[in-house]
Amino acid sequence: MARGILSTLSVALVLGSGVASAQTWTPLLNQPQFAASNPLLLTDGTVIAHNGCARDWWRLTPDSHGSYINGTWSRIASLPDGYGPLYFSSAVLADGRVIMEGGEYNFCQAVWTNKGAIYDPAANVWTPVGPPAGWQTIGDAQGVVLANGTYMVSNCCTKETALFDAKKLTWVPTGAGKATVNDEEGWTLLPDGRVLTVDAYVFSYDANGTNSELYDPRRATWSSAGSTVVQLWDSYPSADKASYEVGPAVLRPDGTVLATGANGGPHGAGHTSIFDTYTGIWTPGPDFPSALDISDGPAALLPDGNVLLETSPGIFKSGAKFFEWDGSNFLPVAAPPPALREPSFLGNMLVLPTGEILWTDISGNAFVYTSTGSPNPAWAPKISSTASVTNISRGKTYRISGTNFNGFSQGAAYGDDAQAATNYPLVRITNRTTGHVFYARTHDHSTMAIAYTGTASTEYDVPAGMETGLSDLIVVANGIPSAPITVNVQ
Repeated sequence: MARGILSTLSVALVLGSGVASAQTWTPLLNQPQFAASNPLLLTDGTVIAHNGCARDWWRLTPDSHGSYINGTWSRIASLPDGYGPLYFSSAVLADGRVIMEGGEYNFCQAVWTNKGAIYDPAANVWTPVGPPAGWQTIGDAQGVVLANGTYMVSNCCTKETALFDAKKLTWVPTGAGKATVNDEEGWTLLPDGRVLTVDAYVFSYDANGTNSELYDPRRATWSSAGSTVVQLWDSYPSADKASYEVGPAVLRPDGTVLATGANGGPHGAGHTSIFDTYTGIWTPGPDFPSALDISDGPAALLPDGNVLLETSPGIFKSGAKFFEWDGSNFLPVAAPPPALREPSFLGNMLVLPTGEILWTDISGNAFVYTSTGSPNPAWAPKISSTASVTNISRGKTYRISGTNFNGFSQGAAYGDDAQAATNYPLVRITNRTTGHVFYARTHDHSTMAIAYTGTASTEYDVPAGMETGLSDLIVVANGIPSAPITVNVQ
């Protein structure tokens, strides 16, 4: 990512009128009083967001009725001394902890740092994590939690990748055969457990510029995934002066990946290409309208299977516009007012358990997008069995199992710089008398695979301070809830 950061951290709140549509953007009642970036959904239903170029993280807690719009912010533990990144890799692990690695900037200095840290929400403590052996850089890295729960990270500036041992806090090299360096690429987890990337051709310019690759965790190797047919990475105005950026790539429930492009230049529109995970074939999609592209920017899968996207009118240019991709067309939708004066790369998106999308812009702005579509009932989690299903006790831990517990996609995407996957189960308990909503912290998920066809399970901790009595318990994944089961909280 090649761009100035002073404007990134000084974006003002500019209000304007959006495009009229059935979808709505609502500002949080309590706006963040920090440069909110990289929002992540913890398994207890709260959201944490980083203060860009600083050590502090903040928590957004929904109100008693489960509203994030009416939620409140509170500060959590700060990062270890010397670590204040901007544009880094992050993920929520299967055990409920949070891992973050690298940073293109550290305290707003461009250093492509190799620092990292892991957060334990139960203890509210960040612990330093050393880099893989020999890595001098991690920077604005890609990262992904594989189907087996192992976190994989890239070195931004080489072809290296490594697997994280979450118990020992150590690394193992992986990923032989990578064709190009990792810089500016994004990773998309597929239903078969492989990881898809579109090559950005940094430092290895190829006039064709359409190769993609797949990482196979069984073989620990990369191999070609074929040609995207159209070029997605930015090569304007010339290969030696290009940004090399690509846009986000999002897997939809129908098994297709929408990969978006940043190659529009000053007058051309960004290309898109669609990867069919069943056939392994790429098919060019429609170009973005009105000379728009995504040279870094967020996207998120909505509960109805549409993809919400933030675009810009040229590489790093301000005036973001938003669309929903329905599998055939880009449908214009309103933008949150601050985005009208901003480029797409400032945006981050996160899928909330309510099915809404949280948007932040590395500033004091946070908005929630509410769409009108509904999910296919077949996509909903289904609870098959649970320990003590009719009687659960406060402060106790139970295991719950069922199907579709990890959803059909990672949820949100950006590429390098930021990841906000939510393909893990949350447990929400609503008291029937008061209507108050409680999230039971989940952890130790049996799988992190998406579109998983078998039975999955997770453990959940009943909050010690929650209300007793008859309640409805649901499992939610990527904003889609299961049918409720009745529990009696004792």
